[in-house]
Amino acid sequence: MTNDPVTAENVIADLLAALPEGAVITSPESLQAYRHDRANDPNAGTPLAVVRATSTDDVQAAVRIAAAEGVAIIPRGAGSGLSGGSSAVDGAIVVSLERMREIRIDPAVQMAVVQPGAFNTEVKAAASEHGLWYPPDPSSQDFCSIGGNVATNAGGLCCVKYGVTSDYVLGLTVVLADGRAVKLGGPRLKDVAGLSLTKLFVGSEGTLGIVTEVVLRLVPAQQPPTTLVAMFPTLAGAIRAVVDIKAAMRPSMLEFMDQVAINAVEDVVRMDLDRTAAAMLLVQSDESEAVAAAQALVIESLCEIAGATEVYATSDPDESEALIAARRMAIPAVERRGALLLEDVGVPLPRLADLVEGVRLIAERNGIEISIVAHAGDGNTHPLLVFDREDAEQRIRADRAFGEVMDLALALDGTITGEHGVGRLKQPWLADYLGDDVLELNLRIKNALDPQNIMNPGAVFGAL
Repeated sequence: MTNDPVTAENVIADLLAALPEGAVITSPESLQAYRHDRANDPNAGTPLAVVRATSTDDVQAAVRIAAAEGVAIIPRGAGSGLSGGSSAVDGAIVVSLERMREIRIDPAVQMAVVQPGAFNTEVKAAASEHGLWYPPDPSSQDFCSIGGNVATNAGGLCCVKYGVTSDYVLGLTVVLADGRAVKLGGPRLKDVAGLSLTKLFVGSEGTLGIVTEVVLRLVPAQQPPTTLVAMFPTLAGAIRAVVDIKAAMRPSMLEFMDQVAINAVEDVVRMDLDRTAAAMLLVQSDESEAVAAAQALVIESLCEIAGATEVYATSDPDESEALIAARRMAIPAVERRGALLLEDVGVPLPRLADLVEGVRLIAERNGIEISIVAHAGDGNTHPLLVFDREDAEQRIRADRAFGEVMDLALALDGTITGEHGVGRLKQPWLADYLGDDVLELNLRIKNALDPQNIMNPGAVFGAL
């Protein structure tokens, strides 16, 4: 953001003086690792410096220096984002939270106090030692951070029953754009004093401040689930089963994979999945043993009525976990087929069939392979556009198809993002989704909290 060599020199000198030894990275080779997140934004810039913070004080020091010089700040967690939300900006300071990994569990109040760099799966493991569970479970749970989950209000496979990140965030420590650290909410299940600022920062993608500590609500450990896999010869049959299952019950998981994803996963895990099937559903119930068994019978019947050629149920924990692992493998498995543009559009459940069919037509019209995996139970789909990164003409067609999928979701009364965030890749569609009045309210809040527009500029709201 700053091209002034004097300013750049001053900023680096101030950072080195204010922060612990080794916390500031400036070598060109090291900076490259902090330019992109998993979205591989082709327009990502090169930062002036990276601050590897270990405390709220470190973050405050970096932000105060940036505010004094008008330099952009790019918050960064594990770099697992899929929408370019932590893409670097030329001349910015990247504040990396990867070293802030502390987790403290309070079993008496069933809460966790977590630094933003801790991985989702690390929080789950720490909670499980006390017979507790942290439900939000993105497919990337093994390598995504809690800070990133908070930034995008991440969901996951279990959110069809248990909700998303915001449903479990009780409190935050946030460093604001002027360097102040504020505590919002806290270890209380019920607290309605003042405006709900905690909720405001969840999902704000680093545009309003930097989260340095999170208070999370935990729940008693999940019951061992009963898992069903159903294979369908048609996409329409699978989607019909999704709608019918949701009308009959509230499963703890209801996931969808199309034929491309099935084959990509089978190439990796070799589980004897039916490569000829058009779609696969993965359904779980974590009710008591008797209730889960009864629900399994209903699910099996509904799938068969919808045309399933094979339905398999298991209550064996190892088999269930292997099936879930196969679903979590879907995106990286499809990624082996080429570069990806990843969507996470969502629609009301009755429009899910229209979305899936529309995506199929978009793929056909543009000559681009699009695989769909989905948290089908809540209408949140992940169309995966596969293309050859070295083929310029194919990239143009993929970009065009990406936009058409966005437009389709909007036309179906859907959203441009259910859990990955707007970031930079989806920003051009935000105005159409929000409408003029709601966008103006968003910008009014952004300007009030970040009048210099130094907090993750270009993300979500674009150039201001």
